[in-house]
Amino acid sequence: MPQSSRYSDDRVEKLLAELVQVLEKDHAPTDLSLMVLGNMVTNLLNTSIAPAQRRAMARSFADALQSSVREDKAH
Repeated sequence: MPQSSRYSDDRVEKLLAELVQVLEKDHAPTDLSLMVLGNMVTNLLNTSIAPAQRRAMARSFADALQSSVREDKAH
């Protein structure tokens, strides 16, 4: 999700690589990986964000996700 961030690219890439490693180690298929990551996002929103802000934060996340998905034919 291309946005300016207060976190370094290195920190983001390190965490991403670790998450990918866990999913690959488990041989998780794409649908299971998406389900687990979605559940993680839901859990973070429900436990770390004030109730009054959760829907707005979820919408912002969903919008950022939508804008980062490519329309090319690569698979």
